[in-house]
Amino acid sequence: MEEKDVKIDEVSISEENTNTKPEQEVEIDNNEIEKLNDQITELTDKYLRLAAELENTRRRATIDIESSARNRAMSVAKKFLPVMDAIEAAQKHSPEDEGIKSMAMAMNDAFTQIGITKIESVGQILNPQFHNAIQVIDAPADANPKPAPNTIIEELQPGYMFGDTVMRTAMVIVSK
Repeated sequence: MEEKDVKIDEVSISEENTNTKPEQEVEIDNNEIEKLNDQITELTDKYLRLAAELENTRRRATIDIESSARNRAMSVAKKFLPVMDAIEAAQKHSPEDEGIKSMAMAMNDAFTQIGITKIESVGQILNPQFHNAIQVIDAPADANPKPAPNTIIEELQPGYMFGDTVMRTAMVIVSK
């Protein structure tokens, strides 16, 4: 066999682009940098304000929903106050009736579970937030000790609270 000489030329890989410099220097003046920083600051401020507004809207919506649910529950609970009044009137008329006692206990338990509490009145000083004085009389002569002025001596209709909200003020008689 015959040997042939093969010649290989050297090949070099390099970027030869005559139109651009390998490391172009970009010149940006200080005014342009300041303008861009101002834009960043302005956009950041807008973003933060919108995020805060969104959070406030969510918070208000949550409060509105809770308030609406509470008002609906209180509206339904108010419908049961006349029933409780009737039970208490029946209990005063027939204090020994076991059926009436049982209904009163069941209604009181239901009120407690819902969060309805009776406003204490007799012996308390009149508080217009909780009591509605419909009559002012002299303290009974046989009262010992004599009640202070504006002390509630009789409750005509009980008042009720739903949590910390007055559902109905108590109608009371107070001493002079």
